[in-house]
Amino acid sequence: MNPTTEILLDTAFKKDVYQGLSSFPKYLYSKYIYDATGDKLFQDIMALPEYYLTNCEFEILSTYTSEIAELFRGQGKGFDLIELGAGDGKKTKVLLKHLSDQEFNFIYKPIDISQNAIDDLTKTLSKELPKVRVDPEKGMYFEVLDRLKHYDSRKKVLMVLGSNIGNLLHPRAIEFLTQLKNVMNPNDLLFMGFDQKKHPQTILDAYNDPKGVTASFNKNLLHRINRELGGQFDVDKFKHWEVYDPETGTAKSYLVAKEAMKVRIEALDLNISFDAWETIHTEISQKYDDKIVAWLAKEAGLLVATSFTDSKHYYKNYIFRKNK
Repeated sequence: MNPTTEILLDTAFKKDVYQGLSSFPKYLYSKYIYDATGDKLFQDIMALPEYYLTNCEFEILSTYTSEIAELFRGQGKGFDLIELGAGDGKKTKVLLKHLSDQEFNFIYKPIDISQNAIDDLTKTLSKELPKVRVDPEKGMYFEVLDRLKHYDSRKKVLMVLGSNIGNLLHPRAIEFLTQLKNVMNPNDLLFMGFDQKKHPQTILDAYNDPKGVTASFNKNLLHRINRELGGQFDVDKFKHWEVYDPETGTAKSYLVAKEAMKVRIEALDLNISFDAWETIHTEISQKYDDKIVAWLAKEAGLLVATSFTDSKHYYKNYIFRKNK
């Protein structure tokens, strides 16, 4: 990387794209899929019949609303409900409505990397649940975690839905859980969704739907590079590809070059060469069972207090406490 290039890399997006596409094998971070277009595509994915995760977690939150709410309840001072990766809040609204109707003393703090998602959620909540006090914040998980350390005047409930932890391999998942544990007090809770291991074809279908919505979502990475960085990707020359390893529980998404080509990215002053069938790794989606979750929790200094599952046992929401 020459000095001129250093000057060009003035945003995290530019730095990560430069590093990822200059590496071998090539990779891009899935967090950059989520702009206004990516947010809309992900909402379309969640509505697909093959994408079971949303419906399963919605079922859990709808079936066990009262039990979950009672676990959240603060003593006297109430609690702060802090959701990382809030998205459109469809599932969270089930809990929020119950908490509001039952006059729980709480503030809802949704956090997301997408300003578009935060703005839309805040707007819809003001209309649908006007009694809920909302204090939104835009930011990356790890940036926001530092700021969360100051939330220590009353009980905190940290919430991560959608099996977002599945985007991290186990060492980084332990690191993430450890950082969450470090901002928790003894009475605080962590409420987190984990997609469970199941029939491999069910998992593959969830990330490779026949309508091609997931493919469009994955390819939005290339469209975003074209839009924002002057990229010259011919997106049609890349194929979305999904694989799943039932031994490790890891599903991986790729963009595969259908032919040899060169791609220019003007904002990075970068020319990239692709061989035919060369890959760009874009995302992982880890799957779990109770043993793995208990091990991750132990390594991070947490304890599994209880869990809730859907009727198909496809998905679980776990409640963790800090291990004293």
